[in-house]
Amino acid sequence: MQLLDLFDHSLLARHDRVALEVPDDTGALSTVTFGELETRSNRMARLLAARGMRTGDRLAFLLPNGAAFIDCFLACVKLGVIVVPVNVLYREREIAHILDDASPVAVVTTPTLATSLPSGSVAWEIEAMWRDAAVLDATRMTRALDGECPALIVYTSGTTGRSKGAVLTHNNCMANVLSLVTCWQITSADRYLAVLPLFHVHGLGNGVLTWLATGCRMRLLERFDAAHIAEDFRDFAPKLCFGVPTMYVRLLEVPETNARAIGAHMRLFVCGSAALPAHVLAAFSARFGHTILERYGMSETLMNLGNPYAGERRPGSVGLPFPGVAIRIVDGARHDVPDGTIGELWVRGPNVFRGYWRRPDADAEAFVAATDAPGRAAWFRTGDLAERAGDGYVSLRGRRTDLIISGGFNIYPREIEEVLLERPGIREAAVVGVADERRGELPVAYVVADDDASVAALDADCRSLLASFKVPRAFVRVEALPRTALGKVQKHLLPPWPCP
Repeated sequence: MQLLDLFDHSLLARHDRVALEVPDDTGALSTVTFGELETRSNRMARLLAARGMRTGDRLAFLLPNGAAFIDCFLACVKLGVIVVPVNVLYREREIAHILDDASPVAVVTTPTLATSLPSGSVAWEIEAMWRDAAVLDATRMTRALDGECPALIVYTSGTTGRSKGAVLTHNNCMANVLSLVTCWQITSADRYLAVLPLFHVHGLGNGVLTWLATGCRMRLLERFDAAHIAEDFRDFAPKLCFGVPTMYVRLLEVPETNARAIGAHMRLFVCGSAALPAHVLAAFSARFGHTILERYGMSETLMNLGNPYAGERRPGSVGLPFPGVAIRIVDGARHDVPDGTIGELWVRGPNVFRGYWRRPDADAEAFVAATDAPGRAAWFRTGDLAERAGDGYVSLRGRRTDLIISGGFNIYPREIEEVLLERPGIREAAVVGVADERRGELPVAYVVADDDASVAALDADCRSLLASFKVPRAFVRVEALPRTALGKVQKHLLPPWPCP
């Protein structure tokens, strides 16, 4: 079985239904039926085959959100070509790393984005590809694929350094889709407002694949635009929307006169890719009447845990394991820790990737052989610190690499960050450890703050709410925290302390 077997329930069985609508720069909509997606992707597949693309070849996508991305993606699925999505915000050095690592046959892109490509890159311009494909035979061209064939190589977000390519198979993607469809009760009657970039696994692996499998209707925006997003909620009347914390913060800033439409028809808001502050969850619920469902996943593992669709959506928690997913929370000696104790989160399940592209050294570090049953899949070390409550709900406590050890005490930056974010005038916060001769490390806080926010008040609040060894040694004001396209803080890019 392969992804196309899931998608055929939409591409063939619902061929007359509108599948996709895409607004242009003027707001005018173009619509595409599932039958037209089938025809267009068939022609694109024939074009790729004519250009020599074979099963197992890689094709990089440096494309904005749009119908062209969908057509090319479906064409690759049909041929067994491995898609390598590339962040459209990346510069030449970052793109060069991915192209050198994945060795794609070519990069599908636009004339504007092609200017970011390294010298010597093979670029296929998407508009020209569409023109060439339009005259080709529209009958389906497929190749027999095993479920273990790679579908995607998704490069990690690089929050701690250079990114690695996570190889996701057809089986990984299908397991993820079936889990989300079941747990979030997604059907063909839903209307999905797609605001996330398709170069990221959140937008592609969760959004697009679930849309294609269920046959619901999708409005695909090129980007999230806070100034106009209320119009899309009003005009499209979506029932589903997947987002990141930054997006939900921006929705809270929408003027009241425009905000009424946002929650009017919605069934489910989902948040992931970064931690959702508890106060944002509460404010969103109070204003729009919907409790955001927070979930947990990674490029390497797709979705693993989530708050229940029907049941308690607990603030500060990423919920419970999805069906078929097993988790462990372990200490430094790789022993399971009791509930209520912080340790590293390990996961295992059918959605966990098969390894990093050409990086056996990284695989050896990331996977731990299963000892509980012969032949079971290995455990994947997520690198995230987590704590499990007695009823099974899991809360994240930061990254293992973020752990600060000061004078023998463990300090979890996320705890301090949550305290800071609850202070008046603090809009963003990140805490890191800096070297100290006496204590080993000391916590330092970087904050994006209003002009009238007082450092002295911050220090006093921290001293009243935290143990003395957790109080930041310094509070450094910055204009913004460095983040990935999906909102994860890149702490290794913060300015050094003491600041020059």
